[in-house]
This record gives sequence, structure tokens and C-alpha cells, in this order.
Amino acid sequence: MDSFLFASTLYLLVACIAVPLAVRLGLGSVLGYLTAGIMIAPLEGLVGSETQSLQHFAEFGVVMMLFLIGLELEPRSLWNMRHRLLGLGGLQVGLTTVLVSGAAMLMAVPWQGALAIGLIFALSSTAIVLQTLTEKNLMQTNGGRSSFSVLLTQDIAVIPMLALVPLLTWPGLNNRAATDGGHGSEDLGAASDVMHMLDGLPGWGVTLVTLGAIILIVIGGHYTTRPVFRYVHRAHMREMYTAVALLIVVGVAALMVLVGLSPALGAFLAGVVLANSEFRHELAADIEPFKGLLLGLFFITVGAGINFDVLMGAPLVILGLTLGVMAIKAGVLFALALLFKIKGRDRMLFTLGLAQAGEFGFVLTSFSVQNNVLPTEMSETILLVVALSMLLTPLLFIAYDKLQHRFLEQREHVPQDDIDEQQPIIIAGVGRFGQVVNRLLQSSGFQTTVLDHDLPLIQLMRRFGFKGYFGDPTRPEMLHAAGLSEAKVLVVAVDDPKAATKIVKFARRERPDLTIIGRARDRVHMFELYQAGADKIVREMFDSSLRAGRYVLEEMGLTDHEAHEQEVAFFRMDRHAMLDLAELWDPDIPVSENEAYLERAKELNRDLEIELLSNLSKPEAAE
Repeated sequence: MDSFLFASTLYLLVACIAVPLAVRLGLGSVLGYLTAGIMIAPLEGLVGSETQSLQHFAEFGVVMMLFLIGLELEPRSLWNMRHRLLGLGGLQVGLTTVLVSGAAMLMAVPWQGALAIGLIFALSSTAIVLQTLTEKNLMQTNGGRSSFSVLLTQDIAVIPMLALVPLLTWPGLNNRAATDGGHGSEDLGAASDVMHMLDGLPGWGVTLVTLGAIILIVIGGHYTTRPVFRYVHRAHMREMYTAVALLIVVGVAALMVLVGLSPALGAFLAGVVLANSEFRHELAADIEPFKGLLLGLFFITVGAGINFDVLMGAPLVILGLTLGVMAIKAGVLFALALLFKIKGRDRMLFTLGLAQAGEFGFVLTSFSVQNNVLPTEMSETILLVVALSMLLTPLLFIAYDKLQHRFLEQREHVPQDDIDEQQPIIIAGVGRFGQVVNRLLQSSGFQTTVLDHDLPLIQLMRRFGFKGYFGDPTRPEMLHAAGLSEAKVLVVAVDDPKAATKIVKFARRERPDLTIIGRARDRVHMFELYQAGADKIVREMFDSSLRAGRYVLEEMGLTDHEAHEQEVAFFRMDRHAMLDLAELWDPDIPVSENEAYLERAKELNRDLEIELLSNLSKPEAAE
């Protein structure tokens, strides 16, 4: 136990040093955790066998991650993904298995072992890919959703793979019954025991037990969570919510293991069932810290588990095998992206993001050794290739970022449209903000000149009958071509705050008499636009937040008139406060350290409270 605590302390210490440094260098947290593990590897004599114990413990972070993902998906959303799950995911697993198996047979591996190797490398890393996609806010992109579909299919495919492996015995191979090294051997021992339990049942019995477990999760999740949470709520103990959340995840995982299914798949299913529950946000908040910590430990153990002795024995061979496997997977993914019409940056993300092997590869490799499907010596090389491919994955995401920037630069060189009409109103940026402004103005009979550097968005506008011009509104020649010298109003609605400020500065310098209406990301950006010369500034969420607050006031008993008066008063006072604070704002001093700004903000907040309360106490408000 002492050595286990020492190992945990050492891992956390190195993580606290390596991860923040990696994030500051723009490398991402996953590469930081893997680097921390590699730093620990030379201390293997100190850490001892506790690395394996910690990994089995940390692998539960993958289970928690899939549970949280399930909470974000409604059953209808999962049904809508069926074509990607069966088509995109199924083809990826099948084609990769065939190609990798063929390559292994060319290297004189018997077909049984070659097929097992193909199955091992058909899987990708759910932990690394989903963690990185979430960090980079790429989960909602087409490439991110496609990647998630493939990963989910792979997790489901592990079940038949585990059933198939014992049928692939390598002729004449006789490994030792126990496998001391390698990742996942202890877990596979438990999985093997479970499979022996199910072996005593006929085929229909195994099917009924499996279906019964899934039905139990669905029905139990739908009907029992509400009474349980209400019961816990009466205790008014915050830690009990956490205990219930962990009970749900651990209990579902244990049930899945008992019937021989993937605990990660069971946790995902439980999350989907609870996606419509009013307790879903509570569950997510309670599980999130455990998920992050356990995933971090898992990545560290992957880095620490790299066998550098085997690597140094044949570095070129190992590296060549790793790159070869990743190239095969990338080729399959790229072909599927073309087939399923995944375009542009999403195609790059899909291809590079899933090109590695995954954590279930450790499990299948150890299981294959136990069942005399792969020799022990070969398994050490396979485990090293799996670990190295996972280590290279964050670098592939960095390469994606570089390619994305290059793609954007190339797109900027697409010839800009020639503007053949100049209107009194120029709208720079027609995203989710600018398009509403444009529709209101055009529906009111006013003509606009719309500029945006997003070519697909401009093309989509044209299909709906709205005229727009492709071009970068931050470029002076584009604004002049749009009629800046004659325009009456300029609406700056671009997404990028820096670009918005740049446009306002240039337009104010060129046209001191022009009315400029700017879109501000937040309060600080509003100050920047104010100093740049914008006449009227609209914060993105301000008006919609005011409307939501007004609805709450009405629900709390205020009349429509009273709620409206409070909304108008708040708007008027806030606008006055913003103009007042803009004079005190200094871009070189953080707001939290600007004492004059803080003092004035407190005074204005007190004035606002007095004003709103006095409104409600007026005789006409009381009637």
C-alpha cells in the first residue's frame, strides 16, 4: 500500500509540472500527461508493479467519459447516428482489419495471428481522441461527430472481438498460462472468469442474460433515478449526490462486466437513458472531476508503460511498424471521408484524429497471449506500437491545427468577389449575429451590402435568395469597394473580436462622420470598440439575457408593464454605466487590478439597485 501511495504521489507531482507546461506551449493536456509518464519511466525501479494497478484504476476514467458523453445525447440523437455507426464505423473496423491482417500475413504471420493483429489495430483511442476533441471544441463539428460515431462503433465491436479471439489459436503455440507484463492482464483475468461463467449457459441463455442486463439499465435508469435522487435530496448532504452519481456509473460498469460486455459501452447507454432527466446536469457536475483525474492518470500510465528496452533494441523497426499502421488507418479513414462526403477541415480532422491504436488494444493483446493466439515476444512489440501510436496522436492534432491554418490561408487567396452594387448600409460579417440584422433591414425595405470571408456561408446565403459578397472585410480595399466613402451606416458583426476592432478603427479613421454599430463579444471588447470609435455597441448576449430576465420577473408576480419598465431601466442604467466605465478602462491594466474602475463599478451597481427598487415602489407600479 505504501508503494501504491508513493506511485500515486509521484504521478501527480510530475503531472502538475508537465501538463501546465505542455498547455502553455500549445501542445495540449494529453501530450503533457503522456510526457509525464515518459518522465516517470526511468524510475520504474522505484514505482514497481504499481503502474499496472494504477492503470486498471485509471481506465475507469474512460468509462466515466462515455457516461458523460451519453448524458449529452438524447436517444433520438443516437438513432439519427445509426447510418454513421453502421456505415462509417462498421466499414472503418472491417477495412482496417482486412488491410492490417494482410500486411501481417505478408510478414509471415499465420492467418490466425494476423487476424488478431488486424482486430487490435482496427481500434482507436477513445480516451485521447474524445479528450482532445473536447479541449479544442471540435466535438460539434462534422469531423468531430463522425469521429465519435466511429469510436462508439469500435467500443461496441470489442464485444464480438473478445468472443472471436479464443477461436484463433496459433498452431503449435503454447504461451505460459499467466502473463505478468503488459497492459490490461489483470482486467482480462476478470473478463476471462466472466466468460467462463457464461460458457456454462447455452447460446440462447447468454443472449437472454445480455439483453436482460441492457433492459435493466434502461428501465432502472428511467424509473429509479428520480426516486433515488429525491430521497438523497432530503438528506441535504452534498457528498451524497456524488456518492449516487458514482454508484450509478460503477454499478452499471460492474453489471456489464458480469455479463461479458464493455463497461464503457454500458456507461454510455446509461448516460443516454438519463439524458432527458432533470438530474443530468447534477450528475455531470459530480462525475466530471473524477473523469478528468482518472483520464490523466491513464495517460500517464500509458507513457510510463512504454518498454524502452524493446524500443532501443530495434528502434527503426518499431517506429516503421508504428508509422505503417497509422498510414494504413489514415488511408482507410481518408477513403471513407471521401465516400461519406466529409469535406475540408473535417476530413483532415477525421483522418488524423483516428489514425492511432487504442487502449482496448492492450486488452485484446493480453487476451490473445492468454489464448495462445499471439506469442509473448510478438505481443511486446505490438503493445509498444500501440503505445507509441497513442503518444503520436497529440502531435497529429497539432499537425491538424497547422493544416487548418494553411487551409484558411489558401482560402484567403481565393479571388474576392467584385462588388457591383453599393448600398447605404454595409454589414461586415453575416454569421448568426449579422444575418438577423440583415434580414430585419431587408425585410423593412432597406438594401445592404454584405461582406464575409466565409465562402460556404456566402454561397448558402445566395441559395436562400440573399445577396452577399465573398471577401475579407478587414482589408481596406474591400471596404472601399463596398462603398465605405458613401455609406451611411456600417454594422461590424464579424465573429473575431480583434478583426471587429480593426475594422472599426479603420472605418472611423476614413469616415469620421460614419455611424458605426459594433458587435462586442463581452464587456472588455465593448471598451475596445468604444475606444476604436464605434457609435453604438451591442454585446452578443445582453439583449437576449435582458429578455430572459424580464420573463423571470413576470413569473415572479410582476405585471407585464412592471417587468418591461424594469427591463428598460436596467438597459438605460447599464448603458450609462458602460460609457462611464469605458473612460476608466485601461487596456494595459487587468480589470481586477484597476482600483478606480472597481470602485466606480461598485458605485454604479449600487445606483442600479436603488433605481430598480425605487421603480417598484412608485405608486403607479403598486397599482
